[in-house]
Amino acid sequence: MLDIVKEIGKKKEELIEKISNVKDNKDIEILKSEYIKKFLGSLYKELKNIEDISLKKELGKEINEFKNFANEKIEILKDNFESKRNFNKYDVSIFKENIKIGCSHPLIKLYKKIENIFVSMGFSIVQGPEIELDKYNFEKLNMPSHHPARDMQDTFYVTHPNILLRSHTSSVQVRTMEIESPPIQVISPGTVYRVDDIDPQHTPMFYQVEGLMVGEGISFSNLKAVLIKLLKEVFGTSIKVRFRPTYYPYTEPSAAIDMSCVECGGKGCRTCGNSGWIVVLGSGMVHPNVLEGVGYDSEKYTGFAFGLGLNRLALLYYGLGEIRKIYENNISLWKQL
Repeated sequence: MLDIVKEIGKKKEELIEKISNVKDNKDIEILKSEYIKKFLGSLYKELKNIEDISLKKELGKEINEFKNFANEKIEILKDNFESKRNFNKYDVSIFKENIKIGCSHPLIKLYKKIENIFVSMGFSIVQGPEIELDKYNFEKLNMPSHHPARDMQDTFYVTHPNILLRSHTSSVQVRTMEIESPPIQVISPGTVYRVDDIDPQHTPMFYQVEGLMVGEGISFSNLKAVLIKLLKEVFGTSIKVRFRPTYYPYTEPSAAIDMSCVECGGKGCRTCGNSGWIVVLGSGMVHPNVLEGVGYDSEKYTGFAFGLGLNRLALLYYGLGEIRKIYENNISLWKQL
């Protein structure tokens, strides 16, 4: 009995030592054969020849403990090898020539171009929430609850009248002015929402890039210089730009910015309604009420703001014809643009 117990202890030590030297599944099978089939088989034969019941019971317990020990160690070893085999299933060093590569969406490519232009002029990028408070989307932009300009917005309300889906990213400009002191020079790109039917020129969700510059001595000349540079960088130096008086509640004076038609060169065509001009931006000097509303001294500071619809600009830039094409997952078309 004691000799058998000593032999079992010796085999445990041997098994542990051999496990540390195992290199592949073949070595595992050798261990199973040697310690589970052969050694356990010999122990069970000896157990049959013992007539003393109590001795047989004690020895049986020792044999079963060794069996469980050996099975557990070998199973863990097998699992480890299987995990390593699956982990190394693919050789990442092999170059695969027929990989299909996607491409950036045309809106992203155009936005990155615009972003780089503004960054080169010293502008920073700021972001804000798409679910917005009424006070940032309207009130602090010189549009109180009774203001008729609210009718221009066609707003999606989450909980009327205080929480809504922002109808422009001007709300981000207000938030920025509340926490930063002049001078400020930022653009605020992002998704905006308005109640519009889907047609060749409209969607209820689209993308805007709005800009703001506030400081001492900022004039309309600064506004013109920045936006003319933007349009000529995007569409080429041959285009013409004009500023027309218009109305926006958060700027005064305000100007709509037209660009000579990229399709006909200003001669007149279907794209520009035979006028030779296309409206591309809205802009103006920040209204004193907006500056005072965020705690700025409107006697000391002036500024300008502008906003462009990235979707509409993309139609002109890529010559897509209608806005709905921007939302089609046409990878082959995107690769051509």
